[in-house]
This record gives sequence, C-alpha cells and structure tokens, in this order.
Amino acid sequence: MIFLAQRGATLVELVITIVIISVAIAGVVGAFALISGRSADPLNQTRAVELAQLYMDEIITKKYDDATPQGGQPRYTGGCNIGSEGSEDRGTYDDVDDYNEIDGEAPRSALGPIDGYSGFIVTVDVQCAGGDAGVDLPSSEAKRIDLTITIPDGGNFVFSAYRANF
Repeated sequence: MIFLAQRGATLVELVITIVIISVAIAGVVGAFALISGRSADPLNQTRAVELAQLYMDEIITKKYDDATPQGGQPRYTGGCNIGSEGSEDRGTYDDVDDYNEIDGEAPRSALGPIDGYSGFIVTVDVQCAGGDAGVDLPSSEAKRIDLTITIPDGGNFVFSAYRANF
C-alpha cells in the first residue's frame, strides 16, 4: 500500500496570507474612497453652472434701469445707478441693479426657494462698467453683473455678463 503524504497550510502561512490580502484590500478601499469623494466635484460644478445660467437669464432679461421704459425706447439717459428703489424683494426686482442686493443667499427664484441646491450660496455684484466691455462706451452705458456661486465644499465659481443701456 502506498501512502501519499498530505500537505496542508501551516498556521504561519495562513496568517501571512491574511495579512497580505488585508493590505491589498485596504489599498483598494482607500483608492475607491478617494475616487468617490471627488466624484461629487464635477456634479457640483455642473450644478453651479446650471444655477448661474438660471440667475443670469433672469437678470439679463430685466430693464437696464428702473427709469428705462419698457422696450428700452427712448433710451435711458440718466446715467448709471446701482441699488434698489426702496424696499423691494426678489419678486419685485424689475431692473438689473436690483439684484445687487443678493449677497450670500440660498438659491431662489422670484417665486421662492429652488429645490436641490442645498449648501449652495449665491452672491450678485452689479457695477457700472461701460468701458470694461471692450467697446467705446462710457461707464454709464453698461453694467457688469458678477455672479458668484459657492458650492457646498466652499469652492467659488464666478460668472460675468454685461447689460448695455439699450
């Protein structure tokens, strides 16, 4: 009768195998954690652009100044004024410079809060900037709208547009 020697793993070999597998799993899990932690960045950047587009579309469609007639004709000649005309709220903003009062607010439209933008902050700065637009305009003939969107992790995205007096 022939006996074959049985060969198994020793306790030391099992412990070494467990340690090697644990180190490999820890590295893979760490890489996944790093990747998944950064996967929200492109999403928040895209959402910041969408929010900025929403705000800019709303602002640019408003009149140049409160005294500008509907349709823009005859052209407003009173210079460049920044600021609201008293106690206005978001629902009554009727010209570009009224939005200058938005400073560190949660995203909202004229109708109320915008869902899905928890942790986002919006700031609008309106300035007289006709000469900045790259054309030969006096300062009183254009307003620059700087819109800053702060995403939940603290990153800022700044968007700018011009609204001319026409």
